[in-house]
Amino acid sequence: MAKVPRFMTLMMFTIDEFSFTDENGIPTRNTVPPIGGGTYAAIGARIWLPPDEVGMIVDRGNDFPQDIQDKLISYGTDMWHFRDHNDQKTICGLNTYRGDHRGFQYLTPRIRLFPRDLHGTHLAWPASIHFICSPARALQIISEIEQVDGWKPITIYEPVPDDCVPEELPTLIKALPSITVLSPNAEEAFSFLSISSPISQKSVEAAAAHFLELGVDNTGPECVIIRSGALGAYVATKTDGGQWVDAFWTPEDNEKVVDVTGAGNSFLGGFAAGLQLAGGDFHEATLYAVVSASFTIEQRGLPTLRVTPETGVEEWNDDIPMRRVDALRQRHVGMERYHKHH
Repeated sequence: MAKVPRFMTLMMFTIDEFSFTDENGIPTRNTVPPIGGGTYAAIGARIWLPPDEVGMIVDRGNDFPQDIQDKLISYGTDMWHFRDHNDQKTICGLNTYRGDHRGFQYLTPRIRLFPRDLHGTHLAWPASIHFICSPARALQIISEIEQVDGWKPITIYEPVPDDCVPEELPTLIKALPSITVLSPNAEEAFSFLSISSPISQKSVEAAAAHFLELGVDNTGPECVIIRSGALGAYVATKTDGGQWVDAFWTPEDNEKVVDVTGAGNSFLGGFAAGLQLAGGDFHEATLYAVVSASFTIEQRGLPTLRVTPETGVEEWNDDIPMRRVDALRQRHVGMERYHKHH
């Protein structure tokens, strides 16, 4: 009997195009690998889990490149559920970077994914499920989950940036009682809550505390993680308070940070895997999340997996992920900001 996946993302597979210009519209660079969308979340979990415990639906259009197919298969065939669409192109998006301003638009029709798409596939019904969307669509996804008898997954919700605005907060509040983990980045969190103060540890901690108290009858999410760039990640629960976890690569390791594309998605895939490997400990799971992100930002595109034939040991970018978790844990031992704040 096939294993039930431990993690599945409902993010769409996309082939991304990129446009880099300066403030005057003059092109600056254009060499970025084309895989985007939920692939980073799936690989963030795959770093910790075997391929038959990770899942993602890939909608292949009639132009699906062989090199991308080969790259996906290099991580294990079991983690992908391919659906072929011979009458249309693969979902494609355009990322535009003009100076410090980033934009995104779809160049093809989207095929949005819902829990119902898992029916009859080897990906049903995962122990944890990740989705990035508007609060309204999150409510739809939650409704479909609740209609499946006996399926009570860990739900990890990443709000889509364009909908992190105060007008969407009432809809978010309706969704929160059914969300296990809410994880915006700091800018998104502040936008939701109309916080105008600069991003600092103190202001991020206040935002996380606010989210924990939201929800119908104050039944907010179990856990809030606010990803805060160089400050690290702040993970907070009502029962255990909050704590900061550093980014793995410090400012002194600046040459290691090549491209942060997909880092947030990879972080949450790693978090979902870590949460199950760490017995439900949200704070410990964040170490796994940070390490997944560290592998993602070391290059343009996805990290490289290599298996040692003699031992079967997996190395990612020529390193062993658990070594980084142990190093990160040791870095925090005795550090005051890793202690829990109540």
